[in-house]
Amino acid sequence: MTSFGDLLGPPPTLLTGDDDAESDLLNGADPAAVASTYPTASIAWAYLAERALEQAGIASGTPRAVAAADVAKVIEAYGYARTGYHRGLDQLRRHGWKGFGPVPWSHEQNQGFLRCVGALARAASAIGEENEYQRCLDLLTDSDPSAVTELGL
Repeated sequence: MTSFGDLLGPPPTLLTGDDDAESDLLNGADPAAVASTYPTASIAWAYLAERALEQAGIASGTPRAVAAADVAKVIEAYGYARTGYHRGLDQLRRHGWKGFGPVPWSHEQNQGFLRCVGALARAASAIGEENEYQRCLDLLTDSDPSAVTELGL
């Protein structure tokens, strides 16, 4: 049985991570420099997206619409999050993920991808793209229900 209680479902997908990118970020490197050096590292894109959301005033709490002055930062976050999301999908597929099945939040190397999905959800909600927001929530819930809570969504 998987840790998600589905005897017949696929096993959890565990990414190997991007050790160099993660180390640079933990040591205070500029996320933009890390993303340019390691463009496949979802974690760098997550840092960039979350920073832009913070600058727009919507980094945490319930996603909401933003003032017109903050829209540019939200669109910036959306682009960063979308890039990290797609880079993460590429990594998941290389690790055997078939578009469904658990992607546990508890596995730290999965968090870059999951954080990008969460940032994309916030940005989508802020610009009124409710279908995308719901798709992101569904993906997070399908990946690991605890991810929604961990991301404050």
